[in-house]
Amino acid sequence: MRVLAAVESEKVIGLVAAHSISTLFYLIQKSKSVADARAMLTSLLQFIRIAPINQSTIDQALNLDYNDFEDAIQMIAALQNKVDCLITRNVKDYQPPLVKVLQPVEFLATIEGENNL
Repeated sequence: MRVLAAVESEKVIGLVAAHSISTLFYLIQKSKSVADARAMLTSLLQFIRIAPINQSTIDQALNLDYNDFEDAIQMIAALQNKVDCLITRNVKDYQPPLVKVLQPVEFLATIEGENNL
């Protein structure tokens, strides 16, 4: 939640790959309701940008030797959108990394360190 707070307060710019939105919707509506999923995503999209997924993203992801295709899409979307880092709790799933991959706590330490300079 602290990562989202950093994005919401505009300390950093946050992107989410387009395909993740449908996954989030599904997970929220499964544990809560469709109305809650709509409300939560509407709120999230007020401060999170969508990283587009296109033919090139999919083609490159198919050629990336990752065990999980969704992770490959995330990595290529991050690369195509020239992000500074990809934040995940599963760093080991993004090998080899094409952009820097950080756990949330590592990312927060990085941005907090920059604010203290």
